[in-house]
Formats: sequence, structure tokens, C-alpha cells
Amino acid sequence: MSRISLSHAIREGMHEEMTRDENVIMIGEDLGTMGSTFGITQGFLKEFGSKRVIETPISESGFTGMSVGAAIRGIRPVVELMYNDFISVCLDPVMNQAAKLRYMTGGQLKIPMVIRAPMGAGRRNAGQHSQCLEALFTHIPGLKVVCPSTPKDGKGLIKAAIRDDDPVVFLEHKLLYAVKDEIPEGEYVIPLGQADIKRKGRDATIITWSRQVIFALEAARELEKEDIDVEVLDLRTLVPLDWESIRESVCKTHNVVVVEEDCKRGGYGGEIASQIMEELFDELDSPVGRVAGLNTVSPFSPPLEDAVFPNKNDIVEAVKKTISCIV
Repeated sequence: MSRISLSHAIREGMHEEMTRDENVIMIGEDLGTMGSTFGITQGFLKEFGSKRVIETPISESGFTGMSVGAAIRGIRPVVELMYNDFISVCLDPVMNQAAKLRYMTGGQLKIPMVIRAPMGAGRRNAGQHSQCLEALFTHIPGLKVVCPSTPKDGKGLIKAAIRDDDPVVFLEHKLLYAVKDEIPEGEYVIPLGQADIKRKGRDATIITWSRQVIFALEAARELEKEDIDVEVLDLRTLVPLDWESIRESVCKTHNVVVVEEDCKRGGYGGEIASQIMEELFDELDSPVGRVAGLNTVSPFSPPLEDAVFPNKNDIVEAVKKTISCIV
């Protein structure tokens, strides 16, 4: 086992895939000389050359659209957006082309492309650089959506995403890049659509993903002091959703809290809560709880930003409230 950061793990995964398959390319702004905004592709330009590590002007719509065309022709582009917020300027090639062409051609075309994008709050980057937009992508049929929380998951999932024949939106929380953990030696791939139990428990299930997994584990340790045993289920892949793992956990604990950083209104957590209520209602001892960000633009002010997005204490209170509803 080696201990590395999430950013290093994603870098390792992409490097292995570029070495394994000459059709894998990187494309985006500042990927080469700078090694990307967060340094993940440093050295790639020198090793793989400018035909496989393509630096672009500030033209997200242009290079994303080019990547759709390249994917149709058998190339496997890994598109990097500086922030997931910038997807707004290239939604047409993502929503109306990449997501739909395989279906609309009856499977004659494949779109094996990955869109990598840093997301999330906590760096005091204000409203245009701090959003979690996974709910937007999960709403679009044809896109797969991945949100890793650990270095091990980051490496295994980026490799699976690159090998997938459908477009994958791969969202990386900026405040997880420096988080270190052990990963297995050698090559490994984590299949898309498999959730992971980060902590087993008996009294309640916390369903979450990305950075909120860290807060959920902290909350579980806090609740353990009060003899409340919490299971933490990390979805890892939002689409396809591992419903079987959700069902098994809910049927074991009978109490659920869904946690996300995104604003609560229209969040993906609401979709999960709704599915649980529709399909597992008889297994519940209490209503499904939800923890999410407030319905507001991310503030620049550090105290205000900290107040807007959920943390360990919010999760602890939500679990206690859910448990207290049991008659």
C-alpha cells in the first residue's frame, strides 16, 4: 500500500491509462506548461507530447465540442474544465450531443469521453467558483456522474471512467485534493455504479458522496459517544446509482439521512430521498432526513460561507432528529 493524495491518485490513474491506450488524450486550458490549475497533469506534456496533451484557449464550448467529435471517431478525450461552474458555457455539446448521440443513433456511435471538473466550496472562491452541480448532470439522461471521496476511489474510478464508452462527468472536490490515504499497489479499477460502505452501523444510514463523506464519518464518531451507531454509505457514482446497496443499508438500519453540499432546492439528495420513500417506505421507522446547503449563492465572506454549507454538526443534529422520530 502507498499513501498519496487524491490529486496524486487521479494523476496516477490518468497516467496509467495514457500509457496503456494511445487513444487517450487530455484537452483543456493550461494542461501542459502549468500542469492544470491544481497541478494534476504536471509533466504530461513533456512525456506524451502536444498531440495528446492539448492546451486550448479559453474556449470551453469549443474544446468540449471538439472532444465530442473526437470521441465519435474513436479517441478517448479527457476534458478538463478549470471549475465545474464553467460547464454553463458548454452545455450544448454536453447535454445535446455527448449525452444523446449514442441513443439517437441506435448505438451506432459511442462517446467515450470524460469531463473532469473541480467542484465545491470552502476555498473562499465566491459564487462563480464554488458550486456543486452534480444535480444538473444527473438530470441529463445519457451522462454518467462520478464523485470520489478518497484517493483509492479517485484512482480506480478515473480509470473506469476513461475506459467507459459513455460520457462521464467526473467531479472532484477541491478541498479533497490534498487529503491523503492508502491505495493498493499496482493497477486496479473500481467499476462505475458501485457504492461503498465507509462505516458499518445499525441505527441509521447516512447516504452521501464527495467531501460530505468526511463530515459524515466525523459525525458518526461523535454520535458513537452517545451510543448511536451510524452506517455511512458513500455512493461514489451518482449515475448509475447503486440502488441495491441503498436498499440493503436501509433495510438494516431503517433510518436514513441523505447529505449533500449542493443547495437543497432541486438537489440530488431529494431524488434519493424520494426513491427511498417510494420503494422502501415499509422499511422506514422515521421520515428520510436531508442535510444540504442553503438556497443561496456561495458567499465570499469566510464566516458566511461556513454558515451556508453543511458540516459535521449539521449531520449530527439531523441524525438525532431522525432517531427521535421513532415511536
